[in-house]
Amino acid sequence: MSLSSTFTALSDLNRQKIIDLLKKREMPVSEIASHLTITMATLSHHLDILKRANLISGRREGQQIFYSLNLSVFEEITEKILKFLKP
Repeated sequence: MSLSSTFTALSDLNRQKIIDLLKKREMPVSEIASHLTITMATLSHHLDILKRANLISGRREGQQIFYSLNLSVFEEITEKILKFLKP
């Protein structure tokens, strides 16, 4: 995982909103969609970008996919940024 791919994934406002929603708790796609004004195809695209950056993960439960944050990745990103900012 590179900071570049992470920042690219987080550069979009809709993806930032998705991350903000998932900070609260795991959510199914349908609930994430209810908080955004984008099509399901666009939401799928954004979720795919976040998954490829390893920022979120999904698990299937019946017909639904539930998404959650990969907290360990956020911790790793924070460490890298702090190292970068150290004099």
